[in-house]
Amino acid sequence: MTEYVPPKVWTWDAENGGTFASTNRPIAGPTHAKELPVGQHPLQLYSLATPNGQKVTILLEELLALGHSGAEYDAWLIKIGDGDQFGSGFVGVNPNSKIPALLDRSGATPIRVFESGAILQYLAEKFGAFFPTEPAARAECLSWLFWQMGSAPYLGGGFGHFYAYAPSKMEYPINRFAMETKRQLDVLNQRLAVSEYIAGDEYTIADIAIWPWYGGLVKGRLYGAAEFLAVHEYTHVVRWAEAIEARPAVQRGRRVNRVSGEPAEQLPERHSASDLD
Repeated sequence: MTEYVPPKVWTWDAENGGTFASTNRPIAGPTHAKELPVGQHPLQLYSLATPNGQKVTILLEELLALGHSGAEYDAWLIKIGDGDQFGSGFVGVNPNSKIPALLDRSGATPIRVFESGAILQYLAEKFGAFFPTEPAARAECLSWLFWQMGSAPYLGGGFGHFYAYAPSKMEYPINRFAMETKRQLDVLNQRLAVSEYIAGDEYTIADIAIWPWYGGLVKGRLYGAAEFLAVHEYTHVVRWAEAIEARPAVQRGRRVNRVSGEPAEQLPERHSASDLD
């Protein structure tokens, strides 16, 4: 491979980004005017069933399963391949143009929440569920929630990109990010060897945040890399991933805002619990 020599000043080449190149660009803000749809429920979710999107739909379904009727929501599909995230309405909810984005219209003034970890914390605090109140337990939960937010980009944008989506296979970045991904799996494996759930004995938003990424990885759903990464070696992560996946609300949440892949019964939009039934 010819060694790349960076120019003195970088310029954007939209044709040189590989798979998903069209989903990003070097400037912020909207590219076109497009208002967001609004449904009947106070909570309006604009998302796609990527691992980050699954976090929020899983939590909302878990809240509904607990009987929190105020967690009823409308889930609207944002097609990032079509540039929906650059519409003026979406940018108004999330200036970073990434899914998921939430608009809470339950009060006099709508509240926007963006970044998946922030949405999880906001909803957990709003409904008083899946988030410990005791200081030490709360700190542990938040630590693992932010661990996921800081670690998953190395798994997705690092390993996943260069292993599955880059225009060509390159040894250095694949080795670099495979090493880091396996280190992260070992962090989780050692933690789950002494704890039933990520933050302790209770299922929390830390599990909900981490499971779509690392649970999906050990279950063989991400990047076709299960054998390459020898995910079967992380037996405690596998045990935990299977236990989370068995939860009915997790199974329901995985189906929302999904247009391809598993599970087979997919729901591009969700406006009522009966849509899933």
